[in-house]
Amino acid sequence: MVTIQTNMTWDSIALSKYNKMLNLIPIFHRRLAQEVVNKKAEQNAIERNSSKVEEVDIVKAFVSEVPKAFFSLMIRIMHEVGFDYKKHMGA
Repeated sequence: MVTIQTNMTWDSIALSKYNKMLNLIPIFHRRLAQEVVNKKAEQNAIERNSSKVEEVDIVKAFVSEVPKAFFSLMIRIMHEVGFDYKKHMGA
């Protein structure tokens, strides 16, 4: 399991999916993905005036921060861990 250092509370179900997703990302990209997604997910939650990071924040963070070259891999992994990315990409 990847350790998340964060300043906010994360929804436990979303965090579980996120940890599963991080563990499926190739190891040489994992730490960088974690750093940028953690930061952006928290920013997304703050922009929603929420005190905790939820699935929508994580999905939007991945979509906005992961390079487009890895988009199809990201979508496949999101689907595999149970993120409802279709719901949140238009939200």
